[in-house]
Amino acid sequence: MGIVIAIDAGTTGVRSLAVDERGQIRGWSYREFTQHFPRPGWVEHDATEIWDAVRATLGELCGTLDEPVAAVGITNQRETVVAWSRSTGRPLHRAIVWQDRRTAGRCDELAAAGHLPLVRERTGLVLDPYFSGTKVAWLLTEGGVPAGPDLAVGTIDTWVLWNLTGGAVHATDPSNASRTMLLDIHARAWDDELAALLGVPVGALPEVRPTSGRLGVTVDGCGAPAGIPVSSLVGDQQGALFGQACFAPGMSKNTYGTGSFVLTNVGPVPPPVADGMLTTVAWELADGSVAYALEGSIFVTGAAVQWLRDGLGIIESSAEIGPLAASVTDSNGTFVVPAFTGLGTPWWDPYARGVVVGITRGVTRAHLARAVVESMAYQVRDAVEAMAEMSGTPITALRVDGGASVMDLLLQLQADQLRVPVSRPVMQETTALGAAYLAGLAEGVWGSLEEVAALWQLDAEFTPELDAALADLVHGEWRRAVDRSRRWADA
Repeated sequence: MGIVIAIDAGTTGVRSLAVDERGQIRGWSYREFTQHFPRPGWVEHDATEIWDAVRATLGELCGTLDEPVAAVGITNQRETVVAWSRSTGRPLHRAIVWQDRRTAGRCDELAAAGHLPLVRERTGLVLDPYFSGTKVAWLLTEGGVPAGPDLAVGTIDTWVLWNLTGGAVHATDPSNASRTMLLDIHARAWDDELAALLGVPVGALPEVRPTSGRLGVTVDGCGAPAGIPVSSLVGDQQGALFGQACFAPGMSKNTYGTGSFVLTNVGPVPPPVADGMLTTVAWELADGSVAYALEGSIFVTGAAVQWLRDGLGIIESSAEIGPLAASVTDSNGTFVVPAFTGLGTPWWDPYARGVVVGITRGVTRAHLARAVVESMAYQVRDAVEAMAEMSGTPITALRVDGGASVMDLLLQLQADQLRVPVSRPVMQETTALGAAYLAGLAEGVWGSLEEVAALWQLDAEFTPELDAALADLVHGEWRRAVDRSRRWADA
């Protein structure tokens, strides 16, 4: 059947992976790209640098393969937006990243004007600068991007697809489009009323196509051989849900990446909106079948490890965080709330900022490292409890992935806090696997969801060990620390 390549265009780098029909990774290539922080709360990427990283990783990976490539799939950081010229293919401004907070004031204005119920009902989202719609509006009103027929706008999946196909295809899928605050998730189509409200020209937006299905073919100069079908687009968190084989309603996963995202498959019908919780399109397959998901969004988990490395110099590489945190038995009363770009589920506070509390003279770099690891588990508990309360259905198990999931300490802490089993698969690149599986399904590499589900293999399972009362006690202290971070920057 051949190899399927997944392009994983994440927040800090691009990874291209080759997956065979047994679900085994046959090779990969990775490139980081630059993070730009022009002002406090602003985060930007150079879209040309992202495309260069895609092309470089594809070229390096394809140079190692001795089998034909059956399809290419794309997964991506979701809410980050790019504006470019259709005629030149060049970006018109740096990409505004999902973490960016510059449109918080505009979201406040829209909420004060009474538009939140419309946004909640149509999109399943909340009014928050996390999402793409107000970012696009900012590019047009403040960023100097000219409106008109030459303007193309899209999330990173759309930008990568445009370049892979030599500008022939301007498209996205419902999993990404549902993160823009512009998509009616019931109709899975752009909403003219929301676009007019936010000031976004619908003509600049990409066509919404199924998550799995042939979109176009690669062209010369993209890093991969020309003529390969590009057959899936999927947002990174929905890709991980698919890669974790969470195909049945009620199945849940969490990805520990730059941020953390807890998703629960809720089936083919979106549930009624609930305060503080997100409803999103998980995927739409080529046969028209659709799955929706409830999502808890945590903005900073792995990014806090990068902060320890790059901002404070406490560690030299991210791999040091696990052993350093495990070298002490607790955080010595220290709590780190990494609200560097605000707080997501369940708080939705764009004005929250990071705090470190409880420091005494006895606190060491190891305690600080452990506090960062513990903050990941606490934030996931906050999101899961909110999801359970609002859905009426507590989760009974959690599948996990992402870079930090290699830490046994973290997963044990997570099981202790959630009081449910936490399972790590053998293949932890589940975001890329999801994109590969979706592309391979479209091209006949795999014949069914059941065939894909059979590829999932357990690496390790962690069950609760800490006394429940003690777990609740330390979580209560964590919530006190969160209170200190709330609305810090509202002045």
